[in-house]
Amino acid sequence: MKKIKYNLIRQDGNARYGEIETRYGTYETPMFMPVGTRASVKGLTPDQVKECSSGIALANTYHLWLRPGEDIVQKCGGLHKFMNYDRPILTDSGGFQVFSLAKNKEKDITEEGVHFKSHIDGMNLLLTPEKSIEIQNKLDSDIAMSFDECPPASADYEYLKNSIERTLRWAERGKKVHNNPHQALFGIVQGGPHKDLRKYSAEKTVEMDFDGYSIGGVANDGESKEDMYKAIDYSTPYLPKDKVRYLMGVGEPIDILEGVERGVDIFDCVLPTRIARHGQAFTREGKKNLNNAQYIEDLRPIEDECDCYCCKNFSRAYIRHLITVGESLGGTLLSIHNIRFLIKMTEEIRESIKEGRFLKYKENFIKKYNSKKK
Repeated sequence: MKKIKYNLIRQDGNARYGEIETRYGTYETPMFMPVGTRASVKGLTPDQVKECSSGIALANTYHLWLRPGEDIVQKCGGLHKFMNYDRPILTDSGGFQVFSLAKNKEKDITEEGVHFKSHIDGMNLLLTPEKSIEIQNKLDSDIAMSFDECPPASADYEYLKNSIERTLRWAERGKKVHNNPHQALFGIVQGGPHKDLRKYSAEKTVEMDFDGYSIGGVANDGESKEDMYKAIDYSTPYLPKDKVRYLMGVGEPIDILEGVERGVDIFDCVLPTRIARHGQAFTREGKKNLNNAQYIEDLRPIEDECDCYCCKNFSRAYIRHLITVGESLGGTLLSIHNIRFLIKMTEEIRESIKEGRFLKYKENFIKKYNSKKK
């Protein structure tokens, strides 16, 4: 059972076209990864997700730890069999969730780990770097994430500096107990929008020799786009060219383009299914809100050139009807469209990199995407 292997095939500026070899096949990058928080991409069957041409999918360590528990998943044969997804799976560390649940940061975040209350029943819990890795080992994902501190966007320089040191110590502790022989382990780079902190965090994390690297702290509430792009700019130059680079929690189309331009390979976000449940769809001309009355008699698909199941079979009028009367099929169809939209976009990005025209593709995409904001 081999761990993942990344092959860099072509660069266009800093934009990278490559392949990730996994025990479930080889997949091209840049790639958008659908999020299946509780071992399910919300509202979709595994076959529907795969029909969107998905590669790696995500599952959430924190939620699966609480329900049904990592031991249950392990008894069911691991995540792949449990959720019937025969393509690669990445699990996050649970850090983002527990840090949002920790009320008093100075008291609840200790060298040992994070103390917090369960969002389900209020039970007092402790998640440590070792426990996070133990859970992920049992879940048997293809890629596991180190347990890092997720500081808020408002954190000052000194807090971030101390946070990085703790994250590095936690990464080392997690790496020591990681014992799944075919599961890759990624390190996470932090440091906010500060160039020196990002450089330091990246260099020290790379010294530990992880199987891949993630850029963290870029999808927090209150963070500006400028700070997000700075964080990527200040991280990727210090990451190895022969390993995967993952931008965590980013799924806006323009943000994906900006990430690719700065050397990122893989992206994930709950956004496609979340906005779908509220009647919103990604299109080449920006987001469309299918709740609007203008679509009552609109017989066109969401997007003419889209090849997803939703666009090939249903009209805007029908989808609007489903959304406004509360039929769950509406959210399912829009989720299919939104996931396929981002995956198709990354397919086009890959072709543009191979042909040396990525920046032109990016320019044209953004120009059209911003042309009819509503």
